[in-house]
Amino acid sequence: MPHMTAFARNQWYVAAYSHEVGRELLGRTVLGEPLVLYRAEEDGGPVVLHDRCVHRRYPLSEAPTRLDGDRIVCGYHGFTYDTTGTCVYVPGQKRVPRTARVASYPVAERDSLVWVWIGDPALADPEAVPRARHLDAPGWVTVRGMEPIDADYGLLVDNLLDLSHETYLHGGHIGTPEVAETPITTEVDEGAGIVRVSRHMDDAECPPFYARSTGIVGRIDRWQDIEYHAPCLYVLHSRVAPTGTVPAPDGGDPEGFHTEITYAITPSGDGKVYDFWAVSRDWATDDAEVTEFLYKSNRTVVMQDVDALNLLQRTLGGERAGYQELSINIDTGGLAARRILARLVEEGEGAGTGPRVAR
Repeated sequence: MPHMTAFARNQWYVAAYSHEVGRELLGRTVLGEPLVLYRAEEDGGPVVLHDRCVHRRYPLSEAPTRLDGDRIVCGYHGFTYDTTGTCVYVPGQKRVPRTARVASYPVAERDSLVWVWIGDPALADPEAVPRARHLDAPGWVTVRGMEPIDADYGLLVDNLLDLSHETYLHGGHIGTPEVAETPITTEVDEGAGIVRVSRHMDDAECPPFYARSTGIVGRIDRWQDIEYHAPCLYVLHSRVAPTGTVPAPDGGDPEGFHTEITYAITPSGDGKVYDFWAVSRDWATDDAEVTEFLYKSNRTVVMQDVDALNLLQRTLGGERAGYQELSINIDTGGLAARRILARLVEEGEGAGTGPRVAR
């Protein structure tokens, strides 16, 4: 995987889960931009500002910086900013310098995710945020977490679009021989920036992740249908059912167990990525033991990916110049994603970044 130093800036990225954003100041870095997030008292909406005071660059997400109503008061010298990033108070004088302001970023809150736009604010369309409605829809229960990875975000995209690695890296959890042995089908919508990769396995071994949580005994039919919305949102539509069980013609599937596995892939900086992960289910929704098992089991799987990608990043950093990568059929989806990401970067560079506007 080539080392990627450019980002598609004119795109929406997940900066936090909704539950993380409140009246406590939260610091995150997206595309190399340090951000401070909080929730406005007046309307309850999320606010995203540049996380550096204009005076001496003190991080606004760090104590003793605090909120005074909806204004943020720098904990170093007291410079105070409103929700648009405009400085409304400086110590020792009545006149506030005209240039005393921090960047304010367009923000959208959808499906329990807080999205931020780092590029040209004039291009930020909240209606273009890709949806993952299952994350907070009635009838679904979700477990979730976030892990920072010291690896290029392209490596995580590769990892998620080629699930054959489940057989080897995640054996004993979600991996079985059939995942690597079953061919994939790939569809690419270049214009929309969407890659779909599907793998349908008949008469497959039931991995512990599903055997222990669903109670299925014996072999299963297992469907994995991926939708990757470049650059940030990945959803794996998973269906498992006892072998030979097919959905009804009307779409009903009472014997199937449906799981939506969501990843938000947000570049933090050069060689760093936030791995937001969530597992949503429409079965055993009242079973707290299943919820706890799925959280612990999936976090174990995620940490196996984290360790592997951290190692891979270090390894690639030491490779000799001119190393030639080898790709095969299972890489079709990942290679398509690379093409789309490269195009988004190129288009963003042509669009410029423009001035920041008030929230």
